[in-house]
Amino acid sequence: MITDLNSEAFDYAPRIINRAKRALSCSPFCLKLFKEMRNQSVPIQQIAGETGIKLGYATQAFSEPKTEAKLVWLISVGLLRREVDGQGLTDSFRLTPLGRKIVTQWEQEQNQIPPASLIDPVFNWLNRWLK
Repeated sequence: MITDLNSEAFDYAPRIINRAKRALSCSPFCLKLFKEMRNQSVPIQQIAGETGIKLGYATQAFSEPKTEAKLVWLISVGLLRREVDGQGLTDSFRLTPLGRKIVTQWEQEQNQIPPASLIDPVFNWLNRWLK
């Protein structure tokens, strides 16, 4: 529910927030990437491969197709959106209001993405592949 269009205050069901947090904790991306995505769109070329590691955006180097698949999953859980220009979708990504909410919370609490628990990858995999 939107309480004020300018404040971007949204209410999310706890299961949606938990699923999004789990997906983010299980992702190979760093908080720095999501902090950047809060302020501007980030093209996939800066996230994929060794460039993503050098920029502090990723913990592992993946090809562009694999990086895109991981980012698309974060779109599916409501954390990210693709940037759109006058010609349609681009290869850049930004945070959604849900993503901004979670990133801001984690930034204030510990300034890092909390590590996934031992069971989180299993639940994340089930959510991702059984839907």
